[in-house]
Amino acid sequence: MQANINRNKLFVASCLSLLVTSLSFGIRAGILGTLGTQFNLGASELASIAATAFWGFPLAVVIGGMVVDSIGMKKLLLIAFLFHLAGILLTVFAGGFWTLFLSTLLIGIANGTVEAACNPLVATLYPDNKTTKLNHFHLWFPGGIFIGTLIVFLFEKLGIGWQVQVGMMLIPTVIYGYLFSKLDFPVTERVASGVSTGEMYKSVLSPLFIFMFICMFGTAITELFTGQWVGVLLGNVSDNPILILTITTGVMVVGRGLAEPIVHRFSPQGVLLMSAIMAAIGIYMMSTVTGSSLYIAALIFGIGVCYFWPTMLGFVAENIPKSGALGLNLMGGAGMFAVSIYT
Repeated sequence: MQANINRNKLFVASCLSLLVTSLSFGIRAGILGTLGTQFNLGASELASIAATAFWGFPLAVVIGGMVVDSIGMKKLLLIAFLFHLAGILLTVFAGGFWTLFLSTLLIGIANGTVEAACNPLVATLYPDNKTTKLNHFHLWFPGGIFIGTLIVFLFEKLGIGWQVQVGMMLIPTVIYGYLFSKLDFPVTERVASGVSTGEMYKSVLSPLFIFMFICMFGTAITELFTGQWVGVLLGNVSDNPILILTITTGVMVVGRGLAEPIVHRFSPQGVLLMSAIMAAIGIYMMSTVTGSSLYIAALIFGIGVCYFWPTMLGFVAENIPKSGALGLNLMGGAGMFAVSIYT
């Protein structure tokens, strides 16, 4: 890697950009009802607004994966910054359905662009420790959702409006935009290795990649769909379903932060197998138990899903390296697309 590459600052900036992505999910979920009341929007209109983030994300991930090698990760992340900035400001000054729809779409595209550039960036910065560092990077997704819901809860208690809540996302947005604009970037690992575009496309058509691509649908739905709907699904059997989501999210943050010894001890494929078993047990328990046992079920489920997304990406990066940024981003796009059609 070039001597002038400050990988620690690049990694911090990457984490901040993912924090903005996850804050957008957490804060939007928390203020959706308020937006419906203020702008007189029905359930179907609110659903249409929320859904734009989910199809804007995979669209940007896939397109970004195709162009990141040619235009560079820096330009892609500066584009993400501009989309985040525009989407946040348009949300703050929204006047109704169409401005909310457009602003959510812009943020969804920005979120996907962050994923499209940062996954190959992290893999390039840490070529000998890809799965662990992708877990460390992706801990900011559940972490940001937790912070976002906490912002909504506290600001509502203090009587602070939703516009200020959304505006809080500007702080990490401006910081990551500034850092990325000043830092030098490496070329992607595929380009540095001299792997041709033809070899890259051949790799994403290999049986192993196709198998992992299909598996990504299942792991993403297990993690994200269940997390989104836990409050609704368990509201009739628990007095505090949001606490169940908090437990699950907290376990994911801690688990991803402690990924290194686990990944090194069991290998990515071993971690994925154990994760699937634990997630299945957790889902089964949440569907059959009541009362305080639900919190134990949430703990087990959180342990099961916490490694899914980043370890799937890490497995592809380590075992199908010639697939490059395109391979990582096809995996990410498949995961978010699966959630969008399943919901």
